[in-house]
Amino acid sequence: MKQLQRKNRVRALAVGALAVTGALALSACGSDDTSGGGGAASAAKTGNIKCEGKGKLLASGSSAQKNAMDAWVQAYSGACKDTSINYQPTGSGAGITTFLQGQTAFAGSDSALKPEEVEKSKKVCQGGQAINLPMVGGPIAVGYNVPGVDSLVLDAPTLAKIFDSEITKWNDEAIKRLNPDAKLPDLKIQAFHRSDDSGTTDNFTKYLKGAAPDAWKHEPGKTWEGKGGQAASGSAGVSSQVKQTSGAISYFELSYATAGKINTVKLNTGAKDPVEATVDNASKAIAEAKQVGKGSDLALKLNYTTKAEGAYPITLVTYEIACDKGNKAETLPATKSFLSYIAGKDGQNALKELGYAPLPAEIADKVRSAVASLA
Repeated sequence: MKQLQRKNRVRALAVGALAVTGALALSACGSDDTSGGGGAASAAKTGNIKCEGKGKLLASGSSAQKNAMDAWVQAYSGACKDTSINYQPTGSGAGITTFLQGQTAFAGSDSALKPEEVEKSKKVCQGGQAINLPMVGGPIAVGYNVPGVDSLVLDAPTLAKIFDSEITKWNDEAIKRLNPDAKLPDLKIQAFHRSDDSGTTDNFTKYLKGAAPDAWKHEPGKTWEGKGGQAASGSAGVSSQVKQTSGAISYFELSYATAGKINTVKLNTGAKDPVEATVDNASKAIAEAKQVGKGSDLALKLNYTTKAEGAYPITLVTYEIACDKGNKAETLPATKSFLSYIAGKDGQNALKELGYAPLPAEIADKVRSAVASLA
């Protein structure tokens, strides 16, 4: 009997430890973590990884790309036993700061470096400067909860007016014109935005400003500037509010809509058919982007007014930030090896299964060339 009790206590302690470990892992992900479950790390394939360098490679930054990094690191570490990669999803701003202090080999960021950050990087990149390498794409879905409406089309001006409290009812004439066959209720719109500074907010408001400048008068940014509405913390917070609030609408990464079984808006972009928020359609929008960086700096400017068929323009691109020249000799081989893998076909092919948008072939080719030239 005593032996059985001891076994039960050990089992209980093990379960409790597992629960605490899981809670800590979740709390470390940050508000933009889009974790979809245990399958993330198994998605990446090792393929023909060319292992170079030894020791520990430190990196940090964007939490939006955490699931991709988890899968990539596991696959790479499985193939390259002499290299340990530690990526911390501290957020884009923190990641850039740490990189500019010379503490990490590369950083992840949801936005390209600002000119002053590039200038500051010259102190770390001896004889060179930091460059932006696009690596991960993904759609920002607009989720809604309107009883009896399973399909909803909106355009940029209407979205801007909804999120700026100028359109307040779901049966507004502007929404009716876009949805002539829908039974739109006389229901108040409950628009939710992020309460915390967010790269998702930054990219969503860039779309509103770029596609509907006459309707969206505010400057894009990580801090919400629209009028009215309600706030919630993190993508988990706003998506949860949409799920449970009749009449609600908000913006968040597509994985939250998928996980919560939340209906998402189709965009009237001027193309023949309204465009859904999917990883394939986000990739088509990224293909419409223009390179604004010089040389091996591949900073992109998205075309928010694209009318290309199937291109979904509310899209986020995450960059890896690295020195074009002047990398530390002890980390350069492993940095090039790892970045070459994640920009390669095996690394990019893993993204779709994780809910991200792989880079279009033309951009991926440029990224691989830029990585190969790192010195």
